[in-house]
Amino acid sequence: MYEREWPDEGELVVCTVTNVKDFVAFVTLDEYNNREGLIPIAEVARGWIKHIRDFVREGQKVVCKVLHVNTSRGHIDLSLKDVNDHQRKEKINEWKNEQKARKWIEFISEASGFPGDEIEKIFYREYGALFPVFEDILTDEEVTLKKLGLEKKVSDSLVSIANENVKLSKVTISGTLILTSNKPDGVNVIRRALRSAQPKVDDVEIELFYVGAPKYRVKVTAPDYKSAEKAINKVATAAIGVVERADGYGEFVRKQKSGKN
Repeated sequence: MYEREWPDEGELVVCTVTNVKDFVAFVTLDEYNNREGLIPIAEVARGWIKHIRDFVREGQKVVCKVLHVNTSRGHIDLSLKDVNDHQRKEKINEWKNEQKARKWIEFISEASGFPGDEIEKIFYREYGALFPVFEDILTDEEVTLKKLGLEKKVSDSLVSIANENVKLSKVTISGTLILTSNKPDGVNVIRRALRSAQPKVDDVEIELFYVGAPKYRVKVTAPDYKSAEKAINKVATAAIGVVERADGYGEFVRKQKSGKN
């Protein structure tokens, strides 16, 4: 089984609590070959903590935020209090999906004779995760297979497993619009651009959030990635077109696919 080496700072990780002391909890990181991390008591919960065991116990699964990674010393500092309920649920769901995907890769390996850890390595290289590959097989098989560059036996098994096991629901993708205008009526230019960034698209929900001038978050929810990509590109093109025609500046910065609802 292919394992990633170290998590990134700021990443959310699934952990298993292994040992609880008076002022620290030790955990292993399930997604990183059970590397050990620690949660200082100040990062366990907000407010004053009388007994750390009121919040964590041995054997418990928790979702933590990575605060600091020292690869030379093998230290990983984590925070439990910085993860809210929504983030925890999303991360656990993502982790469960990755567990399913890893099992499916075992089936693909058995059917094709190709090493499972090599398949996982390819998936991580192209997607940074396992489960989204199976989703993309259903939404755009040809493009996904071309991107992965797998042998035919592996590709055939992958397509078969994806079709048998994956059921698509809605997906969400997001990005940031950067819009500026130096004209005297620049505020109105930006308003027109944002209005144009909310076109009516069947079965697609488009949301705009003010981040802080000149940045505006775009969130698109659609039945599949292909529809979501098409919609978010339409949003970005429309908004940027308005500001550029008014001699302003527009840019769209994409974030990675955020997964299933």
